Amino acid sequence: MSDAVGGGEERIAIVGLAGRFPGAKTLEGFWEMLRRGGDARRVPTDAELDDAGVPQALRAHPQWVRSSYVLEGATEFDAGLFGYSPREAELMDPQQRIFMECAWESLDNAGYDPLRFKGAVAVYASVSLSSYLLRALMRQPDLMDAAGSFGVMLANDKDYVATRVSHRLGLRGPAATVQTACSSSLVALHLACQSLLSGESDMALAGGSSVSFPQTAGYLYQEGMIFSPDGYCRAFDAKANGTVRGAGAAVVVLKRLSDALKDGDTIHGVLLGTAVNNDGAGKVGFTAPSVEGQAAVIAEALAISGVTPDDIQYVEAHATGTPLGDPIEVAALNQAFGGKETGQKRVALGSLKAAIGHLDAAAGIAGVVKTVLAMEHGEIPASPHFQQPNPVIDFDAGPFFVPSQPRPWTSPNGPRRAGVSAFGIGGTNTHVILEEAPKAAAPAPSR
Repeated sequence: MSDAVGGGEERIAIVGLAGRFPGAKTLEGFWEMLRRGGDARRVPTDAELDDAGVPQALRAHPQWVRSSYVLEGATEFDAGLFGYSPREAELMDPQQRIFMECAWESLDNAGYDPLRFKGAVAVYASVSLSSYLLRALMRQPDLMDAAGSFGVMLANDKDYVATRVSHRLGLRGPAATVQTACSSSLVALHLACQSLLSGESDMALAGGSSVSFPQTAGYLYQEGMIFSPDGYCRAFDAKANGTVRGAGAAVVVLKRLSDALKDGDTIHGVLLGTAVNNDGAGKVGFTAPSVEGQAAVIAEALAISGVTPDDIQYVEAHATGTPLGDPIEVAALNQAFGGKETGQKRVALGSLKAAIGHLDAAAGIAGVVKTVLAMEHGEIPASPHFQQPNPVIDFDAGPFFVPSQPRPWTSPNGPRRAGVSAFGIGGTNTHVILEEAPKAAAPAPSR
């Protein structure tokens, strides 16, 4: 039996959000890039490749891919704001620094000073492996020796990202790092909702951060692996041939909807329900996806949310653009949405990976931020690089289509609603159901 959130009268409100992505230093810039169908991919210069230590022999390899997604300012950090010395900051994994700053920014966006908030604030966080430790710090033995092995471990191990935020911001609710590979940050969101609904916290932060260093190195394509041979992710397209590594971070601030309404918070969106499961052994291998596992978690999230497939107008898919993954995901969606579709193609499919690459541990929460922005703007962005549907995908068996142009997000029979998926290598699947923010009450007439 999978674990689920929702189902009662209480819902969860998103009252604050923050994010940093390739090609966009702000959420406003991120939305503008998305709505025009932009792709933040860039080709590293020779100077950048020199700085990244890429040897000439590798650059000349016929399968070496000169492509990267760069998060600008990834190594910058306002150490003094969080009470760190320059030396402490230099030792710390930039993924954790970025997450900490996004946590601060999300609370600021929500209008809360963590030191003045009287309730318990939880933190559920995800980060990827510290490539900074492996590829930067380990080349500076003097710095590592001065800090000692324990200090280096504290500054870079994934275990400490959530508790670091709680410590520096004075938050007394539960703090836990969540690791389920590519679904990590969406599982973190699920656990944050659980904490709020159980009453153990009054506000919660959930999110993830993922940056691989050096950012401008490119990569060596290996046939049969998940990475694209040309540096593009073409989700759902006939030319789809793999995914690409991205970079970015996002954090959302959550409260019980009843509390958010009572407190007059700005509500960006509402989580109607979340569900998590695992594929188990019923698939060809540990890294393979499963139609049954994905369909089950989507169906449960719908049931827990109290909505039907007819209420959904958009799905932000996991969609890695791999020949195996995309057909399985659409087959699972078709199964969860009830099989053969007889009506109009009405549910748009999107994938953020085609625009900013695969964010690994931060992929799911980035998809939530994208979907919330689309709801707020009333527009479904175009899917980059989509020209012809993948012939292996059975789009005729369900209500789904991939928009090649931005389109108004209409919902004549109720509020805008969407699903967001994240599926981790190893089989932990997550799906959440989002609804647009409730209409604000009209202000009382002034005297």
